[in-house]
Amino acid sequence: MAIKGQSKDFPIVCVGGSAGGLDAYTRLLHHLPNNMGVAIVIVNHLRTVATLLPEILPRHTKMPVDLITEGLPVTPNRVFIIPEKRDLHVRDGAFQLKPISKPRGWPDVITVCLVSLTRHWHGQLIAVIVSGYDGDGAAALCGIRGAGGITIA
Repeated sequence: MAIKGQSKDFPIVCVGGSAGGLDAYTRLLHHLPNNMGVAIVIVNHLRTVATLLPEILPRHTKMPVDLITEGLPVTPNRVFIIPEKRDLHVRDGAFQLKPISKPRGWPDVITVCLVSLTRHWHGQLIAVIVSGYDGDGAAALCGIRGAGGITIA
């Protein structure tokens, strides 16, 4: 649940990737200031295997790193990581987790998250695709751009 009175107009940087994204995630976090005033949301393709990112990424940033849980508030100056077997949505300033909508084949978790952000986040959006397969996130980048956001692939 969102924290009452908490501003929900800070930027979200959504970084999407696949197994090849680890190097990009660590480099990005290593070079970002800890007090930028943005929430970093890492959406990695994980269908069945638990992520090790919550153990790895704190070595590369002083920002707190959280594995996303249901209802966790979106706050700036933090790194949030999607858990396996889940689609990630944002509504009313908090994360919502749903069972993965594409359990077979290559997941489209980046697309699901970016579409949700486009529809439900009122702050600036920045979407970065660092690696991937099967076009996950590609079409949703157009939605981010159409909403005035910044896209990088």
